[in-house]
Amino acid sequence: MNDSGKGMNMGQGRGLGQGSGRGRNKGGGFGTGGFCVCAKCGEKVPHQQGVKCTTLKCPECGHTMIREELLKK
Repeated sequence: MNDSGKGMNMGQGRGLGQGSGRGRNKGGGFGTGGFCVCAKCGEKVPHQQGVKCTTLKCPECGHTMIREELLKK
């Protein structure tokens, strides 16, 4: 018997865990290129780095724009 107060079978703490912690879009952004597209009328405008497509309004119909890659899913 072990009198030191510690268990005999000390684990290594290597659990399998859950998920990869990468979040939305599997951790990858869509990059600097690409287009923002209107889901209503199909108008395309070049994506601007640092500006989310969803903050833009379509220049043709005024509907909210969406990133082209998301529209294709």
